[in-house]
Amino acid sequence: QVQVVESGGGLVQPGGSLRLSCAASGSILETYAMAWYRQAPGKERELVATSASDGNTDLADSVKGRFAISRGSVTNTLYLQMNSLRPEDTAVYYCNAFVRSSAGTKTYWGQGTQVTVSS
Repeated sequence: QVQVVESGGGLVQPGGSLRLSCAASGSILETYAMAWYRQAPGKERELVATSASDGNTDLADSVKGRFAISRGSVTNTLYLQMNSLRPEDTAVYYCNAFVRSSAGTKTYWGQGTQVTVSS
Protein backbone atom coordinates (compact mmCIF):
# COMPACT_ATOMS: atom_id res chain seq x y z
CA GLN A 1 0.00 0.00 0.00
CA VAL A 2 1.25 3.48 -0.93
CA GLN A 3 0.04 6.69 0.65
CA VAL A 4 0.50 10.22 -0.66
CA VAL A 5 -0.10 13.14 1.69
CA GLU A 6 0.01 16.85 0.88
CA SER A 7 0.28 19.76 3.31
CA GLY A 8 0.95 23.48 3.36
CA GLY A 9 -2.13 24.96 1.76
CA GLY A 10 -3.99 27.93 3.14
CA LEU A 11 -5.25 31.45 2.56
CA VAL A 12 -2.80 34.00 1.24
CA GLN A 13 -3.08 37.52 -0.19
CA PRO A 14 -2.24 38.24 -3.82
CA GLY A 15 1.51 38.56 -4.23
CA GLY A 16 2.16 36.27 -1.29
CA SER A 17 3.93 32.92 -1.06
CA LEU A 18 3.17 29.39 0.07
CA ARG A 19 5.18 26.19 0.14
CA LEU A 20 3.38 22.91 -0.42
CA SER A 21 4.83 19.61 0.76
CA CYS A 22 4.12 16.07 -0.38
CA ALA A 23 5.26 12.78 1.09
CA ALA A 24 4.79 9.35 -0.46
CA SER A 25 5.22 6.38 1.83
CA GLY A 26 4.57 2.66 2.01
CA SER A 27 5.96 -0.30 0.15
CA ILE A 28 7.67 1.77 -2.57
CA LEU A 29 10.44 -0.02 -4.46
CA GLU A 30 11.20 2.69 -7.01
CA THR A 31 9.85 6.21 -7.69
CA TYR A 32 9.79 7.19 -11.37
CA ALA A 33 8.23 10.62 -11.10
CA MET A 34 6.24 12.92 -8.86
CA ALA A 35 4.07 15.83 -9.85
CA TRP A 36 1.74 18.58 -8.72
CA TYR A 37 -1.68 19.12 -10.26
CA ARG A 38 -4.41 21.59 -9.40
CA GLN A 39 -8.13 21.84 -9.90
CA ALA A 40 -10.06 25.08 -9.63
CA PRO A 41 -13.84 25.13 -9.10
CA GLY A 42 -15.65 24.26 -12.30
CA LYS A 43 -12.44 23.46 -14.16
CA GLU A 44 -10.57 20.32 -15.12
CA ARG A 45 -7.54 19.17 -13.20
CA GLU A 46 -4.37 20.58 -14.76
CA LEU A 47 -0.69 19.72 -14.52
CA VAL A 48 1.36 22.32 -12.65
CA ALA A 49 4.84 20.83 -12.27
CA THR A 50 6.70 17.55 -12.66
CA SER A 51 9.86 16.06 -11.20
CA ALA A 52 11.40 12.99 -12.80
CA SER A 53 13.75 10.51 -11.17
CA ASP A 54 16.60 11.70 -13.41
CA GLY A 55 16.32 15.18 -11.92
CA ASN A 56 14.49 16.79 -14.81
CA THR A 57 11.70 19.16 -13.87
CA ASP A 58 9.06 21.02 -15.81
CA LEU A 59 6.53 23.74 -15.05
CA ALA A 60 3.31 24.79 -16.73
CA ASP A 61 3.64 28.03 -18.66
CA SER A 62 1.12 29.70 -16.36
CA VAL A 63 3.41 29.29 -13.34
CA LYS A 64 6.91 29.61 -14.85
CA GLY A 65 8.91 32.29 -13.12
CA ARG A 66 6.68 32.13 -10.03
CA PHE A 67 6.62 28.49 -8.90
CA ALA A 68 9.45 26.03 -8.31
CA ILE A 69 9.33 22.27 -7.81
CA SER A 70 11.96 20.39 -5.86
CA ARG A 71 12.62 17.04 -4.22
CA GLY A 72 13.36 16.83 -0.52
CA SER A 73 16.40 15.25 1.10
CA VAL A 74 14.10 12.59 2.50
CA THR A 75 13.21 10.00 -0.13
CA ASN A 76 9.87 10.48 -1.85
CA THR A 77 9.22 14.00 -0.65
CA LEU A 78 8.28 16.79 -3.02
CA TYR A 79 7.83 20.52 -2.62
CA LEU A 80 6.14 23.29 -4.57
CA GLN A 81 7.33 26.79 -3.74
CA MET A 82 4.70 29.25 -4.94
CA ASN A 83 5.60 32.94 -5.12
CA SER A 84 3.77 35.97 -6.51
CA LEU A 85 0.48 34.18 -6.07
CA ARG A 86 -2.53 35.37 -8.03
CA PRO A 87 -6.27 34.88 -7.45
CA GLU A 88 -6.31 32.56 -10.47
CA ASP A 89 -3.94 30.21 -8.62
CA THR A 90 -6.79 29.39 -6.24
CA ALA A 91 -7.42 25.66 -6.45
CA VAL A 92 -7.08 22.35 -4.70
CA TYR A 93 -3.51 21.20 -5.26
CA TYR A 94 -2.85 17.48 -5.62
CA CYS A 95 0.38 15.55 -5.49
CA ASN A 96 0.88 12.29 -7.33
CA ALA A 97 3.60 9.71 -7.37
CA PHE A 98 4.31 7.25 -10.19
CA VAL A 99 5.98 4.35 -8.42
CA ARG A 100 6.74 0.67 -8.47
CA SER A 101 5.63 -1.04 -5.32
CA SER A 102 4.77 -4.51 -4.14
CA ALA A 103 1.36 -3.90 -5.78
CA GLY A 104 2.87 -3.18 -9.18
CA THR A 105 3.55 0.06 -11.10
CA LYS A 106 0.87 2.67 -10.51
CA THR A 107 0.14 6.33 -9.98
CA TYR A 108 -1.04 7.25 -6.51
CA TRP A 109 -2.82 10.49 -5.61
CA GLY A 110 -3.06 12.46 -2.43
CA GLN A 111 -6.27 13.94 -1.04
CA GLY A 112 -5.33 17.48 -2.01
CA THR A 113 -4.67 20.71 -0.14
CA GLN A 114 -6.66 23.92 -0.67
CA VAL A 115 -4.87 27.07 -1.76
CA THR A 116 -6.91 30.27 -1.73
CA VAL A 117 -5.46 33.54 -2.98
CA SER A 118 -7.65 36.45 -1.95
CA SER A 119 -7.48 39.84 -0.32
